[in-house]
Amino acid sequence: MHVNALSRTYHLPAALPPSVRHYLPGGCESGGGIGRLVGYISEAAKEADRRHLVTDTRGRKWSFATSPSRLLIAIVTMTKDRIAAPGRIHHIHVAGRGSTSRKLILTGVARFLGCRHILHLHDYDYARDFAERTPRQQMRIRRMFQGADHVVVLGNRDHLTLTGDLGVDPRRITVMRNCVPDPWAKVVRVTENRREKLPLIIFLGRLSERKGVPELLLALSHPLMRELGWKAVVAGDGPVEDYRRQATALALSEVVEMPGWLGADEARNLCSQADILVLPSYAEGMAMAIIEGLAHGLAVVTTRVGAHEEVILDGETGVFVPVGDKNALAVALAKLVQDREQRNRLAKQGRLHYLNHFSMKTYMRSLENLYDTVSAQLQTSAGAS
Repeated sequence: MHVNALSRTYHLPAALPPSVRHYLPGGCESGGGIGRLVGYISEAAKEADRRHLVTDTRGRKWSFATSPSRLLIAIVTMTKDRIAAPGRIHHIHVAGRGSTSRKLILTGVARFLGCRHILHLHDYDYARDFAERTPRQQMRIRRMFQGADHVVVLGNRDHLTLTGDLGVDPRRITVMRNCVPDPWAKVVRVTENRREKLPLIIFLGRLSERKGVPELLLALSHPLMRELGWKAVVAGDGPVEDYRRQATALALSEVVEMPGWLGADEARNLCSQADILVLPSYAEGMAMAIIEGLAHGLAVVTTRVGAHEEVILDGETGVFVPVGDKNALAVALAKLVQDREQRNRLAKQGRLHYLNHFSMKTYMRSLENLYDTVSAQLQTSAGAS
């Protein structure tokens, strides 16, 4: 009886889940898709018990003067964590090229220290990047991915790359497509005003050939589009002045605006006013802009690259055009500019698709399950030892 009374009176506090440290280039303010995603995760995690910390591994842009020191600071941070917070999960975001070189060093340190770490692959064509490396580099990359406690990929194409080229156990791979916060309130507020203005076409992303910006400008200057009333905003960083000159040469200055890179709030405001989002990329992993378009209830026009076919159903939740085909792009855009009913149908179905599969709530639930799995592995290993 006395023992039962004690058991009812004294309760040990529930242990908080282990915190997570994200490693990525430029931190959440980098302006890239990885930074935006981790920023969204960190913001959503404020309502949960698990803490999310962010460490920059490169600086906003790579520099001989500062980038090596950023990586060194990240290594020191990981080492301190191993002592002060041994249960912390290290979530390491990796892409191709220089990102892989930095993460080879960082994951090597993680393995040496015995840190539980997740690799999260973000790349538009990692199989090609891997194939172009030397046999020695390929061996190190295989060891990096095989040595992680778990690997996250954006789609099935990257899953095949991991299991085929890199030899990763499929049981340690999770497909998690990108997500964005729900902007529903802004979409509702602006939708009624869309009927009374020219259709607005937007592009969000780095202005580059890989993103299909030259083809987009040619499509917008196509005779089909010149006969119609519309406006366009092509927003992003990169060689903005060069593309402004191209737009001027194509007589698009009156209808196409190029404001440069937009912050998160500015991008959301632009999406809330738009009707069509276009991203005619040559290569992608899973473009954040596509998810933004679905979330905001826009008619999405894009290409069958990366994981896009796993997200967009042609004619139902978006429209596909062939890569590099400016004429097909012009036809698709012209149809949507003229057909408000089709725009609204794509917008409604795309929005519903986002709510069912790409909301922050759905993503955070999957992420928490992944962290719990990795934590359980840590506890099992500790018990066995």
